Formats: sequence, C-alpha cells, structure tokens
Amino acid sequence: MTTRIDRRFEKTRAENRPAFVSFVMAGDPDEATADAIIAGLPAAGADIIELGMPFSDPMADGVAVQMAGQRALKAGMTLKKTLDMVARFRKTDTETPIVLMGYYNPIYIYGVDDFIADALAAGVDGLIVVDLPAEEDGELCLPALKAGLNFIRLATPTTDDDRLGTVLKNSSGFVYYVSMTGITGAEIKDRGAVGTAVNRIKVHTGLPIAVGFGIKTAEDAALIGRDADGVVVGSALVSAIAESLVDGVPQRGTPEAVHNVVRTLAEGAKRARS
Repeated sequence: MTTRIDRRFEKTRAENRPAFVSFVMAGDPDEATADAIIAGLPAAGADIIELGMPFSDPMADGVAVQMAGQRALKAGMTLKKTLDMVARFRKTDTETPIVLMGYYNPIYIYGVDDFIADALAAGVDGLIVVDLPAEEDGELCLPALKAGLNFIRLATPTTDDDRLGTVLKNSSGFVYYVSMTGITGAEIKDRGAVGTAVNRIKVHTGLPIAVGFGIKTAEDAALIGRDADGVVVGSALVSAIAESLVDGVPQRGTPEAVHNVVRTLAEGAKRARS
C-alpha cells in the first residue's frame, strides 16, 4: 500500500531535494492558534508535518520542546483534541502527510485499538513513539502497520549495524536519524559525521532517511540535506512561538512568526543539492 508519506518522498526525490519536515506541538500555545499554525505550514514550505502529542514527562526533549508541551497541556490539550486538530486540518488539506510524534503513555491510556482507529479516521499517516523499543513491537507497531499507519523508527549515532537490523525490521514511511546523542535543540557538532551515518543506514534500507535534532538555520538544512532525504526542524519552530508570546499570550502574528522560520529553513533545504 502506498501512503501519503511514500508519495511525498517520491515527489521530493523527483525534484532532487530533501523533504522539509516541520515539528510543532499540538495545542501550543492554545488550540486555535495551533490550528492556524499547522494550517499554514504547507504553504510555508513544509512537506510533512510532525505533530507532537503533549506529555508531562518528555525525556528526549530539550527545553524548547518541553516548554511547548507544558504550554499545550496548560491550555487543555489532550490526545483526543490532538486527533481533532488533525481532522480539522484534513478538511482543507488531503495531501500533506501528518505524523504524530511523542511517547507511549498517552496512547496506552487512550487504548491502543481505539487510538489506531481514531487516528486513521482523523487522517493521521504515521507514528513516531520515541520510548517504545523494537522489542515491544507487539504493543503498538504491528497493530498500527496492520491497520495502515506508517511506523517510523529512530536510529541514532550509537545504533550499530547489528542493532540497525532490529530497528529497521518493522519500520515504514521513513527512518528518523537523530543527529546526535542527547536531547532536541542541541548543536550538531559534526555535520560530516551525520552524512556518513545517513549513507551507512542507506546501505541497509530503501526507506528515506530524515535527519532531525539540532537543525536551526538555513545553512544547517542545506548541509544536512545533501545526504538526507528529509530535514526535520522542531526546536526552532516552537522557539518562534515562545518568542512571539506577550506575557504568555499568543498574538495575531504568532502563526506567521512560525511560518517565516519554516520558509527560511525550507528554502535552505531546497538549496541542498543545487
């Protein structure tokens, strides 16, 4: 079965450029503003949208993404409301892939079968669950794949060739390569090593490789996009939201502040192979 994610990477491959993948947190800084932000992401240059599922204990996230989750939770965001956001987005956009990214606890509490059914009904295309290892594929990965959702796995600089086979076994859609050991928002210290790692993974899979963590500028996007099939940006976008707030309150220009950052970095990604 060909999915929206498959078709989007086919498109960017034909255009000889990496896909630009934008991460924002569902409900940050509030539901209405978040709706406006995600609605404008495709026109700003996002090929794929990663939508964070707010969680109170996000162990892989740096300060910027943690604070985005806290803002969303404070504003009343839930997993059910996150799916409702996707459903509203799908009323006007049936082409842009949406991947939900987060942690297993909220999905477990929701109920795996109910979550998968509701995610599909809302128009979700894939899942990234950062704290659910391959050894636990029976929990969520295999049921999600059977239902038609892509399940995107993380690989890291410490994932050796032996472990990579396990990671890739039930992966679909794309592989998310974490550019560093550490949390979101840190600096990439060796961009050349990222390219080497991406090419090593490509030996083991035909899936696209998207690189995230630490990509903050158009130059970063261009350099990483030379080897990667996708460039993922999150912390820079949620930081733009935070910087637009006045006493914690979103402003009329909050969505555009995010879209401007997306435009700049997406243009950088487009220059990767020119």
